[in-house]
Amino acid sequence: MTNHRNAQPSTHYDVIIVGAGASGLYCALTAGRRGRRVLVIDHANKAGKKILMSGGGRCNFTNYFVEPEHFIGANPHFCKSALSRYPSWEFIGMVEAHQIPYHEREHGQLFCDDSAQDILTMLLDECTAVGVQIKLNTQINHVQTTDHDKAKRFELITSKKLGKKDVASESQSSQTRYRCESLVVATGGLSIPTMGASGIGYELAQQFGHTLIATDASLVPFTFTDKTGELIRSLAGISLPVIASNERISFKLPVLFTHRGLSGPAMLQLSNYWHSGETISINLLPDVDVTDILLTRKKSHPRQLIRTVLAENTDNALPKKLLAALQTQLWDDIKDTELANIKDERLSELGATLNGWQLKPSGTEGYRTAEVTRGGVKTDEVSSKTMQSNLQEGLYFIGEVLDVTGWLGGYNFQWAWASGFVSGEVV
Repeated sequence: MTNHRNAQPSTHYDVIIVGAGASGLYCALTAGRRGRRVLVIDHANKAGKKILMSGGGRCNFTNYFVEPEHFIGANPHFCKSALSRYPSWEFIGMVEAHQIPYHEREHGQLFCDDSAQDILTMLLDECTAVGVQIKLNTQINHVQTTDHDKAKRFELITSKKLGKKDVASESQSSQTRYRCESLVVATGGLSIPTMGASGIGYELAQQFGHTLIATDASLVPFTFTDKTGELIRSLAGISLPVIASNERISFKLPVLFTHRGLSGPAMLQLSNYWHSGETISINLLPDVDVTDILLTRKKSHPRQLIRTVLAENTDNALPKKLLAALQTQLWDDIKDTELANIKDERLSELGATLNGWQLKPSGTEGYRTAEVTRGGVKTDEVSSKTMQSNLQEGLYFIGEVLDVTGWLGGYNFQWAWASGFVSGEVV
């Protein structure tokens, strides 16, 4: 901990928000509209970095169809209140008021036509309009409570974050003391550390007695190290629609083979529900019963080969390169054998495999590429209506730092807007 005896005179705000991301900025503009004096502090050199990189730079800012079942957490009911009080239509209305062009993609996902910068500019403009101050390149060295004055309940001691090229000097290392009535933790999770992710939000939660649900990378590609991994890497670039599932849930979405493993919407969604050591199932031909086709074709065209049937006679024929690779791994010994000379049991076994390819990932790509962090501050210790801590008056947790994780498709942004709104209404 940095020595804070010689901190400069205090600066008082009604609300201090730690984190200039999606939830923090939305809380700030909401509180600012109520006439609250708001300061947003972030250690990064730019606000909203994850907003800018989201959706391939186009920002999947919300979804037309937002329901509580699109979110996971130890308490699945926690998100209901905020989502119902701030539905996606509210944010869409703001986007339209700022004349930001957007479009809908599959499954109700909404993206900017031009750039994610449009969303960030909108949020910053709204903050500026109500007098919100944003202080970047600022690290928090110490947070404590003060007993004597509710209006100055929290004291934060900060200093300028030194860059690699900075040379420490007295002016650069000098500290600033801030006090506030309401302290909002909007620090996000651990995903994408190159964007500046840190664990300070979890540290603050624990400082005030909060429990953490174990964190893990989520909405993240799977990796493989065995022979299956070699097969997958050889197919890098291939994408096809599948049903990806485990014992908890299934998703009918595209999968993408990469040099590192399996990615694409199907894998990212499934990763929300996967734990290390578990097996996943991939139906490579989700619209057909492969066993039925092979046995039927054995009767009608007994001289055909398996690869011929799979390449030409299914509603969604497998890509040739994938078919060849699967043949080598699954039926290389009978690849040139006519259907008539293959036992029904073997064909049934092969059909079951293609309709339910069992794979055990060695892991995921981790926080480096994860879109979100699963787990976080235990929601049983936080008010679902206001996001205020049940353990410390005036302390709030919003956005990704909480144990609320949304599906791929704009849901995590909607949680950021909704939790930022309901907290901003009361801080």
